[in-house]
Amino acid sequence: MKGIPEALRSGSRLAEDYICSRDAVRALYEYDVHFDSNLSARAQWLDETENARVHRQNLVEYLSIYNRRLNAHPEVRQSLERLSQQGALVVTGGQQSGLFTGPLFVIYKAASVIAAAREAEAKLGRPVVPVFWIAGEDHDWDEVNHTFLPDRNGNIVKVKLHGRFSGRDSVSSVHVDADQWKNAIEQVEQLLPDTVHKPGLVKLLRDIHESSSNLSDAFARMLSALFGGSGLVLMDAAEQGLRALEQPVFANMIRKNDVLRHAYLQGASQVVGAGYDMPAEVAEDGANLFYIHQGARLLLTYKDGLFGDRKGLVSFTEDRLLQELAEHPERFSNNVLTRPLMQDSVLPVLAVILGHGEIAYWGLTREAFRQFGLQMPILLPRLSFTILEDIHHKHMQQYGLSFQDVQYRLEERKQQWLDDQETLAVEEEFAKAQQAIETVYRPLLDRLAEIQAGLGRIGETNLRKIGEQVQYMQQQTHRAIAEKHEAGLRHWNGIQASLFPTNKPQERVHNVLFYLNLYGTEWIERLIGSQSEFTGQHQVIRL
Repeated sequence: MKGIPEALRSGSRLAEDYICSRDAVRALYEYDVHFDSNLSARAQWLDETENARVHRQNLVEYLSIYNRRLNAHPEVRQSLERLSQQGALVVTGGQQSGLFTGPLFVIYKAASVIAAAREAEAKLGRPVVPVFWIAGEDHDWDEVNHTFLPDRNGNIVKVKLHGRFSGRDSVSSVHVDADQWKNAIEQVEQLLPDTVHKPGLVKLLRDIHESSSNLSDAFARMLSALFGGSGLVLMDAAEQGLRALEQPVFANMIRKNDVLRHAYLQGASQVVGAGYDMPAEVAEDGANLFYIHQGARLLLTYKDGLFGDRKGLVSFTEDRLLQELAEHPERFSNNVLTRPLMQDSVLPVLAVILGHGEIAYWGLTREAFRQFGLQMPILLPRLSFTILEDIHHKHMQQYGLSFQDVQYRLEERKQQWLDDQETLAVEEEFAKAQQAIETVYRPLLDRLAEIQAGLGRIGETNLRKIGEQVQYMQQQTHRAIAEKHEAGLRHWNGIQASLFPTNKPQERVHNVLFYLNLYGTEWIERLIGSQSEFTGQHQVIRL
């Protein structure tokens, strides 16, 4: 599957500079973006620090239990057997759970993990296992309880899990009942056009969600259906079995909290000093850990020798917090800054797949890795795509549009096309009419004002109303032209809705179900197999 490279706007200058290996970011990261040249050095460091991480066999035992429940593929069992071997390494990436997997970029991130693991294994000649980390401990339910699909006219429709979900508990702890799943799947079924793939796809959705009581389990089963055959190992950061393994790491984070806090502040100073905006908040009193209290996930601070939250709901001395950890490890979770340290304390991470925003905030963590006895891994930008359907490709060729036209100039080009369809130069002719009225009527109004001042005021009002009527006629003319060329405008609007729905990149809006319904699932493995470089270059692909 050959993609056409195209520049795609990014929201992070820091990430772009990392991807371009600019000098300004060199001090913020351990390795540069060049995958091949860093593999051996990183692998050697991991070999030398094997005992600094969670015991490998305990990790594999937990992963086997979790994947047996949600991701029971022979290829996954083989991946876990390989991971149990001394010297086996991991390429990982993660994402919070999302309804029906969420936006397309989640699929591309999982595909990136698999493709990078294969590439690294081929180059190093040793096992490299793909592992996808589900951030089920995140608590922003409103961010994950919906997804977007185009309707049959190309309009973007929000598909949402209905029901009230109160509190600030982790996504993995929020119960979703059968009726809520059924309603969401029925929304999908109504939106998807009839294709040869639709009956099987809808059945898959029903089977997966009838077996799932929360969003994280459903998300895992969806990823399993798409990537389990490629050997992708899954893990949920909210799983109690994983918490038991992580307990010593959390204890170390509590004991070294002051050192880590200063390391993050140093990282923030370096980022700002290099001329970049802050990619994430680094609070001077932040403990960078969450504690679950009565169903609410509270971000802890450290002040005057006590760990607490900003609402004053909990307060712990260091010893008391360590005791709480020993008794209830399931109540603890990482924030965005300590999650990378936890990931590398658990897994032998050769490289991690990240989006632009993640690359940016990882730039805050290099010193924290060092202070924690770790080393920041190789950071690889995830694969990035726009899927160009044949019909939209045909229409882009018909109207002479490039991808960059669609990204930056589509409204301008569309209006220009519409104007070119008519011999009447609407703007010019109506401007002439307005000027002619002004030229003829103005001298008369001036003479009327000499007769009586009141007539002049009435005349000005009259002239303004005449101008408004001319403007109304101009608007009606534009509408009539648009109606006359409605079919062509549907082509233009269809291109926009497909490539940049709601003026955002396709991969950040559309759900994969639309493309699975059109093309089946085989294209995903073809996509993985065609990718061997991780340069951050966006690609336009045709299926």
